Parts: sequence; C-alpha cells; structure tokens
Amino acid sequence: MCAEAIRLARILAALMPDEPEGAGLLALLLLSESRRASRIRADGSLALLGEQDRTRWDRALIDEGQSIVRRCLRLNQPGTYLLQAAISAVHADAATLEQTDWSQIVALYDRLLAVAPTPVVALNRAIAIGEVQGPAAALALVDELYLDNYQPFHATRADLLRRLGRDSEAAAAYERAAAMAPTDAERDFLRLGGRASR
Repeated sequence: MCAEAIRLARILAALMPDEPEGAGLLALLLLSESRRASRIRADGSLALLGEQDRTRWDRALIDEGQSIVRRCLRLNQPGTYLLQAAISAVHADAATLEQTDWSQIVALYDRLLAVAPTPVVALNRAIAIGEVQGPAAALALVDELYLDNYQPFHATRADLLRRLGRDSEAAAAYERAAAMAPTDAERDFLRLGGRASR
C-alpha cells in the first residue's frame, strides 16, 4: 500500500508541478517510508524513534524527500503536507535522537498549528516542546487538549507522567492507551509501561 501511495503521489506531483502541497505529500510519504524497516524489531516489538537503527533508514528516499521539501519551502506557500514533511526531514537529518534539532521542529509545528489548528497538531507540538523545555511544560499543554478518544493522547500523557516520576498516574494512562492500541506490538509496548522488550 505504501508503494502504491508513493506511486500515486508521484503522478499527482507530476500533474500539478506548481502545487507545493502535491509535492509536499510525496515528500511526506517518502520520508515516512524511509524509516519503515526500523520501526519493528525482529521479535515483532515496537521500536520508538530514538531506538531505531538509523543505518537501516533508506537514505535514497530521505535524500529525495528532503530535496523536495527544500525546493517547495523556497516557494513560501507552506501547507499541511509540506510542513509535516519538513518536520520529518529534520528528524531524518539527525544521526541520533540527541542530535535532533527540536527547536526547529517546534518552529515548524508553530507554523503547522497556524495552518491546521487541530488538537492532534497541538499534541505533536507539545511533544516537541517537551524535548526543548522538559516534560512538565509539555504535560501542561497536553492536559489542555480534549482528545480523550485518541490513543496517542493517552500514550503521550503516560510517557510524560513517567518522566515526571508520577508512576501511578502514568500506569493508568499507559493502560488506557494500551486498551485503545490498534496493533499487538503497540499494545504490548504500552502494557510494559513504554519499555519495549529487548
């Protein structure tokens, strides 16, 4: 399905060469696909972004996606797909999680929130802010959102609460997130309190 989505996005971008969002969608798909092989470990457990083997990321897809992002951003007409692709491009620039330019990611989420002011975008922005300002700042933003039926909301709260040492609250949030998880790998990860089995 991913290969077909990329094929169709290439056609769309070719048919609409002056539309940055068509190219932004293609870039987003390429950058997302570039990390697919590293998201699940050999034992089937989930590998978070910081735990992924970045040598397994597909550099050809990353280079193509980043090139599209750079070209489209110069047009200064950023839309939701292009900004999401730009965020993915920043992640792909970092050789390690610690080298990630979180301040740039926050700035891109600020722009994305202005274009698409949704609670889900605000949640992702809060996660990035947590990497810059710490988990307390992120949790304050997350707790202002109404996303009770959204599994990543509970997973995010659980992680932030764990990082703050609020273990009983974190356990409850992990359990709520696990109950809503769409895959066994995610469910198992959350039931282990955010610590994937090694």
